[in-house]
Amino acid sequence: MNLDTLRSGIDECDTELVALLARRRALTEQIGVVKQKSGAPLHAPTREAELIAARREQAKSSGVNPDLIEDILRRMMREAYENQQSLLACAAPELSPIVIVGGEGAMGQLFAKQFRRSGYEVRVLDKPQYAEADVILSGAKLVLVSVPINAIDDVVAKLPALPDDCVLADITSVKQGPLKSLMQKHNGPVVGLHPMFGPDISHWVKQTVVVCDGRQAGNYQGLLEQLSIWGCQLVNIDAKKHDQAMQIIQVMRHLTTFVYGQFLAKQSHTLKELRSCSSPIYQLELMMVGRLFAQSPELYSDIMLAQYNDVEGLLASYQDTFSSTLELLKAGDKEALIDAFAQAKQYFSCSVGQFLSQSRGLLNKANDAKVLD
Repeated sequence: MNLDTLRSGIDECDTELVALLARRRALTEQIGVVKQKSGAPLHAPTREAELIAARREQAKSSGVNPDLIEDILRRMMREAYENQQSLLACAAPELSPIVIVGGEGAMGQLFAKQFRRSGYEVRVLDKPQYAEADVILSGAKLVLVSVPINAIDDVVAKLPALPDDCVLADITSVKQGPLKSLMQKHNGPVVGLHPMFGPDISHWVKQTVVVCDGRQAGNYQGLLEQLSIWGCQLVNIDAKKHDQAMQIIQVMRHLTTFVYGQFLAKQSHTLKELRSCSSPIYQLELMMVGRLFAQSPELYSDIMLAQYNDVEGLLASYQDTFSSTLELLKAGDKEALIDAFAQAKQYFSCSVGQFLSQSRGLLNKANDAKVLD
């Protein structure tokens, strides 16, 4: 066979593949309708794991790379979850009507849209509607506060009295202070939520939402069940422990990225020059740095400022670690650098295999997506 004939055969396979994908999409859309009517959650972890395991075994017996099949399946699953977002099951109709305080902001709009997809009545209370706050909040069963960290205390304090059975919740990234404000304002059920994602998600499946209990937990289980039906992974944690974890996960991470972005902006090399000669892993790093600077400067400033007093000790430790490493480099002390590396490696030892595998997949995708001029 010549090259043209072989390529023609590949084209036929690709055409069949597209037709199969269209058929699979139609089936997943029907599944979405059934789940919406039955109240089944979008994500079925056991079913997903069994499906992937079965197809990997089939791939091995067919001489196909099982990692390739798993990549394809996971991409198709993500597409299916996106396609199943239009109509969602309603887990707790008793939560209607819902009022989103700050509902004109990006996260407020995201939650309002998702609740409406599940059939809830959603009202928005933002600055333009404050004159009508009493009317908007009348009869509310869930009030979800979605405002900047530095505004939440004032916003909550200005809310009129809520019905005793109303659930009062917030979605800020700090939990101790906001929970205290919510519980001082409202004697009914209170819960603090922290969605570990931004407003640009394409679906809610596997998205993490941290839950910090406030008061009368039994009265807001319907809200948590609704999040689970959307496919969210709920992580219950004490508010203080949450804030301590966020000091590292968010504040220190954002600060490091913020400083590195400023550093790059002061260099003589253009971003295009750096990208042209960077490895896939540095491409990913640049993507994450660039992602931060594509977001709201007010949001990230608020996140860093909100816990600055609590992270001074961490900042000092970070600075000391950087300085001591710099001294080892200046001294050319290779043995000490290796020792320092080994100490850090020990911290990651229980997850290095998983991190290597996952990062390899990300690096391959980053390289596949590279645009050649």
